[in-house]
Amino acid sequence: MKERPGGHERPAVITAVKQDRKERRRYHIYIDGADEAALSVHEDIMVRYRLLKGQTVDPAVLDEIRGEDDKYRCYMAAVVYLGVKPRTRKEVERYLLRKGMEAEAVALTLDRLERERLVDDRDYAGLFAGQRLRSAGKGRRLIVQELRQRGVKGETAAEAADALDPAEELEVALALAVKKWRTLRGEQSERRRKLAQFLLRRGFPGDIVREALRRTAEDGDDDLPWLDN
Repeated sequence: MKERPGGHERPAVITAVKQDRKERRRYHIYIDGADEAALSVHEDIMVRYRLLKGQTVDPAVLDEIRGEDDKYRCYMAAVVYLGVKPRTRKEVERYLLRKGMEAEAVALTLDRLERERLVDDRDYAGLFAGQRLRSAGKGRRLIVQELRQRGVKGETAAEAADALDPAEELEVALALAVKKWRTLRGEQSERRRKLAQFLLRRGFPGDIVREALRRTAEDGDDDLPWLDN
């Protein structure tokens, strides 16, 4: 790019605009007769800034265009990623950073996605909790752990778990308990202990486990006081 007297850069002249051979909605912008493209932009950015052959562009505007294209690419990558299934804010952030997006563009994209309700951790947590209970047979404690692993804040994860219907959670635990009980061998107390541990590992709280045992195993002495802890 040529300089004006005094060291200031002169406006660049767009000498060629070429469509990308693979990504048909991207265009390479050549300036001042250079053999290599000065920048590559999505067609929406090209139209917005009227990047046409023969147009002059100020160097500062070129930097602005590069930044806008970074944000556009980042946003579109996130939208495609979310099109597969809902994601948490942290999951989208991790994905975009793995793809090499700039941290500033990622932060702006995440804020925009939240404004547009394309990313909503509270809604995600509520849907996730219900699905994991019904389809995977997971109790609220394990559901909270899984939500935290996906980047959901502890308070939001706990609220989603607390919103689960206790009657439905007991129904799921009871179905698992009945099936598991048939496979257990040994003395009655040993079978009860193993069943309790199985349900606890599935994430069910102590009161749910106790009631599932009461309805599944034959009546007997309460030999599992640690369920109250």
